[in-house]
Amino acid sequence: MNPEVKEDVIEDFISPEFISTEESGSVTPFSSSETNEQWSQVVDKATAFLADLPDYLTDFFGQYKRPIVTAGLIFGSVIAVKLTLAILNSINEIPLLSPTFELIGLGYSAWFIYRYLLRASNRKELSSDFNELKAQVLGQRNQNAPKL
Repeated sequence: MNPEVKEDVIEDFISPEFISTEESGSVTPFSSSETNEQWSQVVDKATAFLADLPDYLTDFFGQYKRPIVTAGLIFGSVIAVKLTLAILNSINEIPLLSPTFELIGLGYSAWFIYRYLLRASNRKELSSDFNELKAQVLGQRNQNAPKL
């Protein structure tokens, strides 16, 4: 081990009341003025760091904004999926609620097939409704719509 590093490590772990002198190798107590000076230096460094902390955080967020937002979205999505699955699982545990929802889903599916999928004219209506909704969502203007 490097002797310089060893001395630094030892000095870091010596209590504030004592310090090792190099020439004699003995341990001598600190004076109270040296202790107060060291504490004031530590407090000054900590205060300066805490004063600059908002700048450090702003620079860090500015530099890594995209990965931080991506990680946040992934984390939020995982939490949302877990929460949704927990809610669905708890609803599934209620005795008559699960079969009731299944019957409602089957009834709605039968109505949708009857209303939109059996006849060609209804399929065209569904297709035009879907294309209109897609144009509204994507921000494309319908050619037949009145211009404002």
